[in-house]
Amino acid sequence: MALFSRNKTQKETKETTASSKAPAKAAVATDRNLSSVIIKPRISEKAVTLSGGNVYTFIVAKEATKYDVRDAIKAIYSVTPVKVNIVNKRPRKELSRMRGRVSSQKGYKKAYVYLKKGDSISLV
Repeated sequence: MALFSRNKTQKETKETTASSKAPAKAAVATDRNLSSVIIKPRISEKAVTLSGGNVYTFIVAKEATKYDVRDAIKAIYSVTPVKVNIVNKRPRKELSRMRGRVSSQKGYKKAYVYLKKGDSISLV
């Protein structure tokens, strides 16, 4: 009946708690794929104007976080961002004025990356 007893020794409980914590931390650090975080740089009139003040705009993956974007910029462009802001552009449908048809725009996620005064990224 000792196999099914409810009382466990302290030694067994310490071993199980230590072994359950270690693999979780190691798995989180290796699961990220930084090359798929940044889809492409966003080049628009506003983005070009902001790049003069060391703010660069990128279209990023839907599931990307600020920390993923920061790590991807470090890995790809070899610069360290000071700050990262993320904006979700929601998909929308609008009525075409000319033909009365419904047109749709896709949604995406946009990241503004702020760099130090001396750092720059060449996008062209």
